[in-house]
Amino acid sequence: MAVVTTRMFTHTGPRRGDVFHESSFAKQIAMVEAGAIGPKVMVGNLKSLRTYADVRDAVRAYYMLVTENPIAGEYYNIGGSYTCEVGDTLRTLLSFSTKKDGIEVVADPGRLRPVDADLQVPDCRKFKEHTGWEPQIPYEKTMEDLLNYWRGKIRAGVGAAQGSRQFLVR
Repeated sequence: MAVVTTRMFTHTGPRRGDVFHESSFAKQIAMVEAGAIGPKVMVGNLKSLRTYADVRDAVRAYYMLVTENPIAGEYYNIGGSYTCEVGDTLRTLLSFSTKKDGIEVVADPGRLRPVDADLQVPDCRKFKEHTGWEPQIPYEKTMEDLLNYWRGKIRAGVGAAQGSRQFLVR
């Protein structure tokens, strides 16, 4: 068996679970737009840095990992090329909202992690040199698609529950 190890950094997009910060934000915005909740987005630490990749680019990376001359025992970092603070991600999602001017951002201490990996910026040169992989889907498209995914779910009446841990910011 040829074993290759990867460390996939933050990847997101449509179908991302709402326990992750960007998906939680998108879901809350979609719920505000639909009138399912009041005009507030609950947040945790907005200062952490993340480097984002689209999940569709991540899947393509994994495919290339096993099809482009896999080398047993190798290890690779895989991640996107767009880095920003979590708060910038929220601002991007809000910029796509039909209710952007009326949504309040509220810090919720319950959403803060006891320990936060506040800097996640991968060095993916080794993987890119081996496979030729590059992210293809722009960050803004990823975030817009994520918000549209949650809009569709909320319109369909799916996923609107608000459990106490459902909106944990990760």
